[in-house]
Amino acid sequence: MRHAALRAAVFAVLATLSVFPAAAQVPASTPTAAPPAQVVPAALPVQSPTDALAQDAAEYARQNAVPLDEAIFRLRAQQETVATTDRLALLYQDRLAGIAIEHHPEYRIVVLLTGDQPVADEAVVAAGRTIGITFHTGAPATRDRILAAIGKHQAEIRAALPHPPGMGVDPRTGELVVMLNDADFRAIDPVAMTEKLSRLAGVPVRLRLLGRDANAAMDVGGGSRVVGVNPADGRRYACTTGYVVTDGARTGVVTSAHCPDTLSYVDPARHETPLEFIGQWGWGFQDVQVNVSNEALRPLFYADTAKTEARPVTTWRNRTSTRAGDVVCHRGETTGYSCSQVELVDYAPAGDLCGGACLPTWVVVNGPTCRGGDSGAPVFSGTVAFGIVKGASYRPDGSCILYYYMSTDYLPPGWSLLHGDGAGRSLK
Repeated sequence: MRHAALRAAVFAVLATLSVFPAAAQVPASTPTAAPPAQVVPAALPVQSPTDALAQDAAEYARQNAVPLDEAIFRLRAQQETVATTDRLALLYQDRLAGIAIEHHPEYRIVVLLTGDQPVADEAVVAAGRTIGITFHTGAPATRDRILAAIGKHQAEIRAALPHPPGMGVDPRTGELVVMLNDADFRAIDPVAMTEKLSRLAGVPVRLRLLGRDANAAMDVGGGSRVVGVNPADGRRYACTTGYVVTDGARTGVVTSAHCPDTLSYVDPARHETPLEFIGQWGWGFQDVQVNVSNEALRPLFYADTAKTEARPVTTWRNRTSTRAGDVVCHRGETTGYSCSQVELVDYAPAGDLCGGACLPTWVVVNGPTCRGGDSGAPVFSGTVAFGIVKGASYRPDGSCILYYYMSTDYLPPGWSLLHGDGAGRSLK
């Protein structure tokens, strides 16, 4: 089996997570056998990009207590300001600590810089309105400096604590945030440890109490249920598929590499369609595998909990263009559809969930919705693909604190997202 060390490590973690129901994958019941069926039925309604954005905006409006038209404006502005924040990141790269989207008391862009030289506020027109851009100075360290500190001192930071912590760049404060579970936090002197890690890393460190990190689960045609048998224990597990991918000749689906190799798509009538295993990539910055279908797949994924309609993938968002505060949604086979905000763009999950230490390339999204069985699930905004779910951090009672995903930047070599024209037709 490929990446045997990673697979063994993941299933060892799974064996310890009975009190954390959102672990990497969940045991699956046995569906009925049937002839091959389409991953996303041809007759299934396909949302337009406008309708897809409106669905996400309705959830945003509910969470943020704003009118629906305001929510639609903000999600449109989120997409239309990417070029502006990319430009600012390049312009101020020597001073940049982070860029974040603020939602209250008003929607605006905040740029955090090191040094005390002031920068005049700006504005950008997006979605037909003017959005303010505020510059804050005095950050203690740049994003690049903190990432360099993680790369150089990650092993020492892990060794200084009872268990390897999660760590990442906080774009709102310009600090290296080190995330500990409750037991480890209680076992140390937080003040002394903060000072020790700051000296060790050479950048300001902030400790944060978090839960326990664990992998999640997968689905086909995007947002669908897939099942497979883990040969290590002979049990069937369920995951969620992310998106349809292509190598130019074949089409398949991606899900998490920590799911079983041999998978079958389970349709709403519980019929199974086998999917051929192509390969898995699960070290450092990746947690992804590809399984192909005998049928040509369309660039669609399920977004709604009940899987009554599909969404097209029209484009994608690079990780370096993602901002803290961006609103994203995900559709997991266990939790269904939900939306929340990006918290960190440069995160290395705790433990050894990447066949060893993870690199700070994972994107963190605030809870409260994540559970086991969601691994591989699509993360999106409207018809824009952001990534696929890897894992999550849970409280002792099993509730979700946050989840993290692999950006579509890190799809396997030779494979790319199949995207369409907004009506489910593939673009060549």
